[in-house]
Amino acid sequence: MKSQISRVHADNFGVYGVRKVWRQLHREGVPVARCTVARMMRDLGLEGARRGKRIRTTIRDDGHERASDLLRRDFTASGPNERWVADRRLRIEPAELWTVNFTLFMLVSMAAAMRILCRFPARVPGQGFSAVPWRR
Repeated sequence: MKSQISRVHADNFGVYGVRKVWRQLHREGVPVARCTVARMMRDLGLEGARRGKRIRTTIRDDGHERASDLLRRDFTASGPNERWVADRRLRIEPAELWTVNFTLFMLVSMAAAMRILCRFPARVPGQGFSAVPWRR
């Protein structure tokens, strides 16, 4: 069975993954389970080609002078507020965007409720907060 899997994988330039190798074997009349093909391909060290490019976050230019390492890669501190390290990048993933929007909405809502509380005397303490959604 492993020889047939290796043959199908090699015949297709090594780009076929588990699903395509399994379907090709079925077209050739070899009855085999998909999980068996996956296990045997893993044992043989065969993988299919992955679509897309590798994410490359930094492309360094050796022509420029690098910033000096003031901490000499030693980030330990003997007490609080002794060493501060900051990163200037801010990247928000689309999946996290709703969290940022919701947080901003909550802050604006709380600010509006505080204005209402400060301007109009409430009979019951906290009455102005009824417009603010429950938060934790």
